[in-house]
Amino acid sequence: RKGGLTALGLKEEDSLISVLVTNGDDEILVATKNGMGIKFNEKDVRPMSRQAIGVKAITLKQNDYVVSAVKIAEGAKILNVTEKGYGKRTSAEDFNVQYRGGKGVKIHQLTEKTGLLTGVLVIEEKEELMLITSEGVIIRLRGNEISSFGRVSQGVKLINLNENVTVVGVAKISE
Repeated sequence: RKGGLTALGLKEEDSLISVLVTNGDDEILVATKNGMGIKFNEKDVRPMSRQAIGVKAITLKQNDYVVSAVKIAEGAKILNVTEKGYGKRTSAEDFNVQYRGGKGVKIHQLTEKTGLLTGVLVIEEKEELMLITSEGVIIRLRGNEISSFGRVSQGVKLINLNENVTVVGVAKISE
């Protein structure tokens, strides 16, 4: 249609950050800027009409918001990237499946040095990604170049940043 269709009902203060194609039995990880995340089975989300607002994925603390939602692929690693250029890969098995709507678990050890969480991706060994900074600088990395760590660790420096520059985006590069 020329005018489009309403795909999702949104409250005034909400915004859409991710759309995932799933098979009805996938696991989803939702991550927040303060380093919390929840992994749940998509069967916990009941089918609804197109205009419905939906159900709560994660309970947010004050001044927190969701930065990423990803579908967990078997054998893949979860990549976290922070605003000050730190990142790490973590095995998806390190995250327990919970019921949606909970507070989740800490998925990244955030400090003054690392900054807040910018984004989370599911990445395989041979995939590549781009980091985008607030200055417009883009770097390309291979997934297997990023070290693997446990769920609660700071990670390693992925990009050197000038003062007052942050990582504002992370994206996979398709082959």
